Amino acid sequence: MSHPARGAFRRMTSAYSRFLDLVMVASVGILIIPVTLQVFSRFTEWLPRYLWTEEAARFLLIWMIMIGAMIGVREGTHFVVDLFPSLEGRRKAALDILSGVFVMIFGAVFLWWGIEFTEFARYRISELAEWPLWMIHVAWPLAGFTWLLFAGERIWDDVQILRGRGDA
Repeated sequence: MSHPARGAFRRMTSAYSRFLDLVMVASVGILIIPVTLQVFSRFTEWLPRYLWTEEAARFLLIWMIMIGAMIGVREGTHFVVDLFPSLEGRRKAALDILSGVFVMIFGAVFLWWGIEFTEFARYRISELAEWPLWMIHVAWPLAGFTWLLFAGERIWDDVQILRGRGDA
């Protein structure tokens, strides 16, 4: 039988995952604007007025990469090397737990040193657009936290399989 707190946790991580999906779609859509302006400005005299577009594209690209990595951990498609594709059930769950532990270690590193990385950028601004750099640096600890959250969820599912309570 499922514990109510686990169900609430699962709903929360599912909602967070859907939110990340929406942010990813929005960032891809928004990225089109500065990149289009950059290309268009190469053929016109507008380049000096659109210097911010290069930084906007860089900021959005970094966020897209980090959000994609977060989504990939939730879906089990990031940090995955399938050495034994024919494994199923408990054997697969055991190897997935081992892999998940390494993802969690990596997530903890990103979280711990990502906080320091963000603190370093707290009062710094970008060179051209003069945007606060912490806005881009915070992607690292957020990714680490999210990897811990999603990898922990996947490990929980695999533990349930090992205990004979999940899908074999």
